[in-house]
Amino acid sequence: MLGVGTAAQAASAVSMHGAPFLIPALRSDLSLTLPQAGVVVAAPTVGVMLTLFAWGFLVDRVGERRVLVTGLVLTAMAGLAATTARTAVTLGLFLFLAGAAAASSNSASGRVVVGWFPPHRRGLAMGIRQMAQPLGVAVAAITLPVVAERSDISTALLVPAGLAALTAVACLLVIVDPPRPPRAEADADDVANPYRRDHFLWRVHGVSVLLVVPQFTVWTYTLVWLVSERGWSTAAAGTLVAATQVLGALGRAAAGQLSDVVGSRMRPLRWVAVAAAAATAALGAAAGLDWAVAVPLVVLASVLSVADNGLAFTAVAERSGPFWSGRALGAQNTAQFLAASAVPPVIGTAITGLGYPVAFALAAVAPLLAVPLVPVRDERSLS
Repeated sequence: MLGVGTAAQAASAVSMHGAPFLIPALRSDLSLTLPQAGVVVAAPTVGVMLTLFAWGFLVDRVGERRVLVTGLVLTAMAGLAATTARTAVTLGLFLFLAGAAAASSNSASGRVVVGWFPPHRRGLAMGIRQMAQPLGVAVAAITLPVVAERSDISTALLVPAGLAALTAVACLLVIVDPPRPPRAEADADDVANPYRRDHFLWRVHGVSVLLVVPQFTVWTYTLVWLVSERGWSTAAAGTLVAATQVLGALGRAAAGQLSDVVGSRMRPLRWVAVAAAAATAALGAAAGLDWAVAVPLVVLASVLSVADNGLAFTAVAERSGPFWSGRALGAQNTAQFLAASAVPPVIGTAITGLGYPVAFALAAVAPLLAVPLVPVRDERSLS
């Protein structure tokens, strides 16, 4: 269950987050400026943002398996349609639809993992599941820019479509919905709206939104920065980004295991926020001074800026309970993707006007603001 849920999320991540690796091809083949290309590659995340809560509602109503299979089939269909696009507007529309369909895996696969693992193992299990996003980005970084450079954008887009189709079949064959008590027999607290109980979920959502800023800044523009500012080839830059994503995936699993060991999701989340702010600020300074250490720092910033996701995701699912976790996870990801949709065009504009060093430094402000918002004192015992 964990393996197939992780694979489904990884395939969806290629569709949701792979578009930024097509920026060099978009600029050369369609003659787009960097801000224009940023708008196009943000289209999948806009689609995700607008449909996450709806998919979460369906998870709570019809179950995880149906949502996963349906969403992945629709993702594959939208990906195939994107291969026929010949203009930036048409491509953006199909990428939007692919993202909207791929959003199904965010709530459904997370609920599968939370539902099948006990609390003392859930942090590591969800950390492994959350490895899917950076692993999916790694696959995209290795394949999409190279295929687009050697062939064209349409051929590159066959990769996410094919992966979505394969994992749809796997989910159909393997996934079983986790058990949950009948609503009539459940405790009143499990059925009640968790957002009216306290501010815990709201604060976790806010922290996650702020931590998205450095994450998507380095995800979106590392490859372009390495090629245009550091003189790297597209293949070499894509390989480094892919390796970085693998390290980020391992970091998510490690953060999840750490949360199981210390018996807290929020304390490690605060530690990650501090580390991400420091690493991103150091990257901005090193890039501005043209130091060689800027390349290792972009790797470090990439790893640290993704480590929080599993911690927040697990905490939201645990706090919201079996009857609200689909919607709560949908709300969690909607907030994150709202920020993620804004990052590429906004940071692209900042890079155009101010340069990469200043843009990286500005991205460091967001995780710094997140540190005091982490609700450490309001966290419940994991036992």
